[in-house]
Amino acid sequence: MFPPEILFAYLAAVLLVVVSPGPDNILAVSRGLSQGPMAGALSSLGAGLGILVHTVAATLGLALLLQTSAVAFWVVKGVGAAYLLWLGYKAITSRNLITFQPAQRQSLKRVFSTGLLSNVLNPKPGLFVVAFIPQFTSPLRGSVPVQMLAYGAIFAVLTALTFSLLACFASQLSAWLTKRPRAVAAINVSAGLTFIAAGLSVLALDRRGPA
Repeated sequence: MFPPEILFAYLAAVLLVVVSPGPDNILAVSRGLSQGPMAGALSSLGAGLGILVHTVAATLGLALLLQTSAVAFWVVKGVGAAYLLWLGYKAITSRNLITFQPAQRQSLKRVFSTGLLSNVLNPKPGLFVVAFIPQFTSPLRGSVPVQMLAYGAIFAVLTALTFSLLACFASQLSAWLTKRPRAVAAINVSAGLTFIAAGLSVLALDRRGPA
């Protein structure tokens, strides 16, 4: 069902996508910086589960609905963009996306849910999944839905593992950043601007897929 050469090409493509800067890995790195490897891993796990949600939706045809129904697409796009813009606004104004003050840290449950929602509410991963994964499937190799789910699971696992590693490395910088509040403030603003840019890019989406 998964010829080695196709699987290798898929893994290489997924890794390139996963390491590309975006709101999900920014979240994971931010949590690793401010709250340590466990928080970073939970944020990463949330992002990975979000990929699975998009994969199941694509397999069931829900992503196709977003491509064909203007109303459904605009609703999902509006909610996703608003959530990303809100995360950006909070990061810039509250400066607590990355914080070393215990009272300002988020609960691990909230860290996980934010990582999950930032992915699930963003239609770009869903449109990417429905445009990307089918290129590696073939009816000649068995059930296409099963292939899509398997490829989606691989995508999710690589996302969670790679983001967790990034967050773990980031956590090593926490001692250095604790003594540099201006650097922490600048990172918060940069992260907030990244979320705002991601939200605006979602608003610019059309139903053909991610830009």
